[in-house]
Amino acid sequence: MRMYDLILKKRDGYSLSKEEIRWMIDHYLHGNIPDYQMSAMMMAVYFRGMDTQETFELTMAMAESGDRLDLSGIPGIKADKHSTGGVGDKTSLALGPLAASCGVPVAKMSGRGLGHTGGTIDKLESIPGFQTALTEERFMEQVASVGIAIMGQTKDLAPADKLLYALRDVTATVDQISLIASSIMSKKLAAGADAILLDVKCGSGAFMKNFEDARKLSEAMIRIGKTAGKNMAAVISDMDQPLGRAVGNALEVKEAIDTLKGEGPEDFTELVLTLGSRMLCMAERAETPQEAQKLLKQKITDGSALHKFTEFVMAQGGDPSWIEHPENFCRADYIEEIPSVKTGFVTAFNTQEIGVCSLLLGGGRETKESAVDPFVGLVLRKKKGESVRKGEGLAVIYANDKEKLAKAKEHFWKNVTIESERKMPEPLIKEILS
Repeated sequence: MRMYDLILKKRDGYSLSKEEIRWMIDHYLHGNIPDYQMSAMMMAVYFRGMDTQETFELTMAMAESGDRLDLSGIPGIKADKHSTGGVGDKTSLALGPLAASCGVPVAKMSGRGLGHTGGTIDKLESIPGFQTALTEERFMEQVASVGIAIMGQTKDLAPADKLLYALRDVTATVDQISLIASSIMSKKLAAGADAILLDVKCGSGAFMKNFEDARKLSEAMIRIGKTAGKNMAAVISDMDQPLGRAVGNALEVKEAIDTLKGEGPEDFTELVLTLGSRMLCMAERAETPQEAQKLLKQKITDGSALHKFTEFVMAQGGDPSWIEHPENFCRADYIEEIPSVKTGFVTAFNTQEIGVCSLLLGGGRETKESAVDPFVGLVLRKKKGESVRKGEGLAVIYANDKEKLAKAKEHFWKNVTIESERKMPEPLIKEILS
């Protein structure tokens, strides 16, 4: 078998066999195929696409290229959740403990943020002492004993995907449905959960900018998971404005805590309850989404959800006093209002660029080596459809550097639209697929 022949075959629009895909991934992983040939293959896939079977075989080849967690020793249906990323997306911080408080074992591996989207691991590490570098043994023990564990992805989990993604990132071949779906699902399948819930974002702050592409990606990932024997569902949700009101690692942890107390923003609470109800049904803790929502709300009201979050934080070395006193998360040196320059209604955000505001403050990474300031960011005073007067606060900005504060404030003004006529936001939940 020669890589040249496989590139030629895909270039001319033919499907690669299971054996050809396995050979290609194995030889690339072991350094026997040069980057320039794999780049050519990725470009051929970008233009010619992959059929359903090819996409599945690529996913499995990457999932099986390294370690695979075996969670079968943990009682119950183990659940995992993946978001395609967005601005203010702190969903795992609230959803995980809430589902665990209802008896769902939550076993989740998460990544760090890069660019305008924040990573779950970065958010959790804003809690003093919180450890995300767990051994696989400790990870599984904690899921069994506490009901939830969230750890950083290990270097041995789907290593072929890491190599392939790094190559796609520098060859303009990231944005292809089969390649995105196989990348996400290879890591999810290797992580070993029985039920996988997908939160696929669409809008100006999401990777998928329109609903049609978000639906195609959702369907592709569901097909892969079901073929692999997993229980799958997807929720397509809006990312045409930041989720909730907080954008920034520590500020988002505080908002997740507020939500587990029943005091969170309306849209974020809606998403957590929608995802949570699906997760409970998938894990057979409820028969209908309505029954599941009732149980979730009960766990928030009686304090069980917040207690589970505290238990989870303590199990991973975090300081529980910060959960008891969430005001600790609001400790930037400079806290200033961003005033509106005119009277009217907020009608639009360039959501990706609102995420860039946090990046400009030091709250995100421009490269994988960039340091992150956990305490910077912003909290929106106004969201789409809400009225504002000239001089009234649009947002509160949290900064530790005056020069960065000025740049972020200027950037914010450029990326929010205020008009004289009210325009209501799109529904948060666009579709649920299972």
